[in-house]
Amino acid sequence: MDRYLVALISVYAILSLGKSDLNFSTGSIPVFILPIAEGPEPSVSPAPDGETVSYRPGRKTGTGSAAISAPARTISPRLPICGFRRVSLLSMIRATGRTPQSPSSGSFTSLEDIRQSAGRPVVVFPECTTSNGRGLLRFARVFEGYNVPVKECNVFIMCTRYNPPTIFQPSLTHPIPSSAFNPLYHLFTIASALSPQSMAVRMLPLSESPSSQLFVVSEVVPDLVVDTLSEVCAILIARIGKMKRIGFGWEDKVSFLDLFSGRRK
Repeated sequence: MDRYLVALISVYAILSLGKSDLNFSTGSIPVFILPIAEGPEPSVSPAPDGETVSYRPGRKTGTGSAAISAPARTISPRLPICGFRRVSLLSMIRATGRTPQSPSSGSFTSLEDIRQSAGRPVVVFPECTTSNGRGLLRFARVFEGYNVPVKECNVFIMCTRYNPPTIFQPSLTHPIPSSAFNPLYHLFTIASALSPQSMAVRMLPLSESPSSQLFVVSEVVPDLVVDTLSEVCAILIARIGKMKRIGFGWEDKVSFLDLFSGRRK
C-alpha cells in the first residue's frame, strides 16, 4: 500500500509525500494532524542576531519624520515541535487560527509514525497556525529528520493565494479564532457576503519538488539548516505563490493572542 504524507501550510500551501501521484478523486479522506509544542515563556528572551525586526518611518536621513523611529520588535525564538496528534476534519476546522496544543492536552506521536501507519494522505500545518494571508509565517521544524531529496515518498507542494478583502468581500483568511463555536461566525460572514471572494491555487510540478532525485538542495538552500525540508518547502512556496516570508512564527502569535484577548476584557 502506498504511503502518503500531505502537509497543509496554514491557509496557503499543501505538501504531499507519497509513493505515487497525489489523487483525492478516489474518495480517500486525508488524515489530519495537529502539532504539539510547549508554549513560549511569558517573558521572551531576545532572539539571536538577525531575528530582530525594526521599523523606521520616513526618510533615512534628514529631520522631522525622518528622525522618528519605532522601537525594534524582537522575534520569539523558535520552539521545538514535540509531536503530532491525529484529529478529525471537524476538529481541524475548529482549530483554525489557534496555536499548537501543549503536551499535557493528550497523547501524541511522531510525524513519521503517523505517516507509516496512515495508508492515506496525512495533512500537517508547518506554520502551526494561520495568518491574515499577507505573508508566509516562519515554518516550525515539523519535517526535522527528513533528508532532501526525500526518498521515502513523493513531495507535492501547492500554494493558495487569496485576494485582499474589500467592503463587500470579507477576507477568506481566519487569523484570530472566535471565542465560541470557532470558526462558525467567520463562515457565516463569508457565506452572507454580497460578492464572493476568489482564490488562486498553484502547484509545483513533481519534477521540481524536494522528492525528485534530481533536486539540488544547494540551489535552494545554500546554507546548512536544522530542518532542511521545511526550509526548502518555505522557499518554494514563497516562490510559486509570490508571497513574502516574514520572520514571525506561531510563537509570536501566542503573545499576540494573549494581548488581543486581554484588551477585549
